[in-house]
Amino acid sequence: MQNRTKDKTPRQKPKYNMWQNSAYMIALAWREKEKKVLALLLLAAIFAVANNLINLYVTPSILAAVENRLPVSQLVMIILTFVGLLMFCSAASSYIDTNALYGRIQVRCALIAALARKAATTSYPNVDDEKFIKLRTKASDATCSNSQATEAIWNTLTNLTKNTLGFILYMLLLSSLDLWMLLVIVVTAFIGYFISKRVHEYEYRHREEIADYENKMWYIDGRAKDYSAAKDIRIFHIRPWLEELGAKAMAAFTAFHKKANGIYIWGKIADLILTFARNGIAYAYLLHLVLSNGLNASEFLLYFSAVGGFASWVSGILGDLSTLYHQSLDISTVRECIEYPEPFDLNGGDPLTPDNKTDYEIQLVNVSFRYPGSERYALENINLTLHPGEKLAIVGLNGAGKTTLVKLLCGFYDPTEGQILLNGKDIKAYNRRDYYKMFSAVFQNFSLLAATIAANIAQTEDNIDLQKVKSCAKQAGLLTKLESLPNGFQTYLNRNVYENAIMLSGGETQRLMLARALYKDAPFIVLDEPTAALDPIAEAELYQKYSEMTLGRSSVYISHRLASTRFCDRIIFIENNRIVEEGTHEQLLAHGGRYAALFEVQSKYYKDEVTADAT
Repeated sequence: MQNRTKDKTPRQKPKYNMWQNSAYMIALAWREKEKKVLALLLLAAIFAVANNLINLYVTPSILAAVENRLPVSQLVMIILTFVGLLMFCSAASSYIDTNALYGRIQVRCALIAALARKAATTSYPNVDDEKFIKLRTKASDATCSNSQATEAIWNTLTNLTKNTLGFILYMLLLSSLDLWMLLVIVVTAFIGYFISKRVHEYEYRHREEIADYENKMWYIDGRAKDYSAAKDIRIFHIRPWLEELGAKAMAAFTAFHKKANGIYIWGKIADLILTFARNGIAYAYLLHLVLSNGLNASEFLLYFSAVGGFASWVSGILGDLSTLYHQSLDISTVRECIEYPEPFDLNGGDPLTPDNKTDYEIQLVNVSFRYPGSERYALENINLTLHPGEKLAIVGLNGAGKTTLVKLLCGFYDPTEGQILLNGKDIKAYNRRDYYKMFSAVFQNFSLLAATIAANIAQTEDNIDLQKVKSCAKQAGLLTKLESLPNGFQTYLNRNVYENAIMLSGGETQRLMLARALYKDAPFIVLDEPTAALDPIAEAELYQKYSEMTLGRSSVYISHRLASTRFCDRIIFIENNRIVEEGTHEQLLAHGGRYAALFEVQSKYYKDEVTADAT
């Protein structure tokens, strides 16, 4: 295995520190009416410290009773009192631990809901923003389970509160000892903590190396068990090769852990030496007090036990602060994702209500666009007008800028330069959500929800106009199919969620998308290569169906198959991020330019394909 080079990229400082994030989580619990999370946190810490103090005093108290020759009845009463207190504290702690879980889950779910709202409502440019995508991924990881920072922080805060209370009480208990004794305890606890921290962070520092070993072993194991690879393994005699790779990966993994275990052993040895030194010094000091100051056996036992406990409180506080710091990094990521800046003002702007009786015109004036972080223009100097009721086709090779142009038309992006006007007014002036209502669209990567067919057409679960749903399905040529299903329009889609769901064919799904576009009944229809997976004849037929159903409305059709859009009123051909040709199908063929040349190549291919199928 090759050694990994360290990443020299400086880590970006988190926006919020651990105290700010702790306060944020506390305020969130309060805001979500989960105040019991905070109350139970404090009670858990109190009972934990109480349980520790009871255990600290139980043996010295019994020993003191024996030393003072108390009656057996009093000795039994002392024992029973301590047993009763321990049982009460243990029962209370168990009750608190069980009931604290529900409120903590609720607070984490509030963050999950906030992240979902952000993802569902954020401005479209954020969807393509690499930084936002990474933040979303990390934020999702930080909220995905009980052990993640957004819930585990309550355990850390509970432990920190417990250790702080214990530290204060033990400090008061040991205050009668010399100051230097306390300093010895604190210093040895600090040294022991930092050695332990350094040792236990070894695996964390090498987590990418470990993941590399594990990924290789899991991959090789998975390929060996994968039935789809069974034929290749046998035909090409791959088994020895897989076994060799697996053995090498396991050897590297084992070698790493041998080295790690060696480091852990030295860490344990250092901790043992420090503990021995601290307890030896404490023992010698307390023995001195016994001999010189008359310290009795019960007091000796109490103070000696308190010395070790005090060191544990100090180490606990330091460990909790370290854990809280790492958890804070994840919580800061969640907050930064939720608060990620919006390039669009989604709540402001002039209202806009779609009206199919109004003639709408969209005009692009000297529009150029460059994706964030890119130095290259995706579109340059585009001047284009979509007239009321016009069917416009946008064609060109892959990567020419067709989809980018549609994103600009729909308001998903603002142009880097130039303006997009709706009836002469810059679309930036409108409320962006209102502007989206102006469009019905079917994109190449469309979404089918895990819901009923009726809900997929209406794109809502509430107040569905079933008659309108049926009318749209009929226009799309899908009514007979849907009414033949046992549950009709109440049939579910997506078998990953519903066992009784159905799977529609590719053509049926395309028609369902048409019905959905018709149901919205918006002034503009946009089709961004939704039929790319169909054969050319099927695509042309479906596009013709779209044309018939959207008669009288402004429509934009995108395709890399030129023959599919020949029915359009106007065709623009995009190449090298610019409009290079414009006209009707016949005009462009007569012009004999790039459109005509590409059409000739495509039509020849389709003719050859048909001839081959016929033979």
